[in-house]
Parts: sequence; C-alpha cells; structure tokens
Amino acid sequence: MRYIYYTCILILLTSCKKDKTKTTNLSVAEKIANAHGFKNWKNVISIEFTFNVDRDSNHYERQWKWEPYKNKVTINENKNTAYSYYTTEVDSVSIRTDQSFINDKYWLLAPFNLIWDKNTIISQPIKATSLIDKTFLNKITLLYPKEGGYTPGDSYDFYYDDNYIIKEWVYRQGNSKAPSLITKWENYKDINGLKIATSHKRLNSNWHLYFNNINIITK
Repeated sequence: MRYIYYTCILILLTSCKKDKTKTTNLSVAEKIANAHGFKNWKNVISIEFTFNVDRDSNHYERQWKWEPYKNKVTINENKNTAYSYYTTEVDSVSIRTDQSFINDKYWLLAPFNLIWDKNTIISQPIKATSLIDKTFLNKITLLYPKEGGYTPGDSYDFYYDDNYIIKEWVYRQGNSKAPSLITKWENYKDINGLKIATSHKRLNSNWHLYFNNINIITK
C-alpha cells in the first residue's frame, strides 16, 4: 500500500514537471500567438470581418468571409457583388483579391502568422521603448525571406507586454532601417476564444485602420 502511495506521488510529480517543461519550452512566437487565442483557431469554421481604413475624410472598406477548412474566401468590396475564390487555386483572375485578403487578414491575425508563416527569421526578444507610447516593452523582429510571397524581404517589429499581448508594431518595407508604418494595437475584443485588436492608429495622423462586423463561427 505504501509502495502504491509513493508511486502515485512520483507519477504526479513527474506529470507536473513534464507539463511545466512543455510550457517553458514554448518559443516567444508561440507564447504571443497563444496569448491571442491561437489554441482555439482549430475550432474556427468561418470568420467574417470588415476591414476599414479612414484617412482624413475618406473611408474605404472590404468585407470578408473566410472558411479556412474549405480554403474558401468571399469578398464584398464597397457593398458590390460578392466574389468567392479558393486560396489553393489562385490564378490571374483571383490574385489581386488574394493579395488584398492576405493584407487584411494579416492585420487581423498577425500574432498567428508568427506560427503560420514559414522560412521566416524571428529575433531573440529584447527590452525596448515603443515608438508611439514610449513604453518600455518586449520586442521581437519578424523577417520574411527575400523571395516568395507578396511582400518579400519585409520585416515587422512587435512590441508586446509581459503577458505577450501586442501593443504596437512597426512595418519596415524591404527590411529598411527607417519605419514604413508604425501603429498601435488597441481595443482588444475576445470573440469565441480569439483575442483581436480591432483598432490601429498612427501617431499625429488622421489615419485609422479598424475592424468591425467580426463574426467567428466555431465548432
């Protein structure tokens, strides 16, 4: 009986140690993605959202529906007739729509792209002052390969807090030293297990990129 008791304790301690090691061994990219709900993505059947950009008095929007298990994307641009295509069958007709979708989806789910995108280089995390709020945060840089994709060679600096939530990011076209675009990540909403920043603003600018009409259907 005593042997069984000690064996049970040993199994419990070993199990806890394995779980702790498994969590500790996660990469920074995985921790950021998980903080934004990546573990729940496997349950997503479809996601609908409207991508909006306001610049001074001008407004532009695209409405999307993505069914990842079907590889199917549907766009309704500026309330015109809807158009669907399959991401596995992009051709000369659908490529421009696919470029728009990749851009808009990237803004919506960039933390997940840290896991999804292959052949990228992710730097070691450092402490750095964010460029808009001047907050001392953690920072990693995501660098894309020089060939392939729609924006080869570009890089992104992610500024995130100790809970691995993104607060600001910097886009640098062609991995230039000078920032091409700097925006905040704000107005987070938890929708069926996904944590999404619905608002992105630039410093001292009448430019605002945001999402609304977000509808996520899960299993």
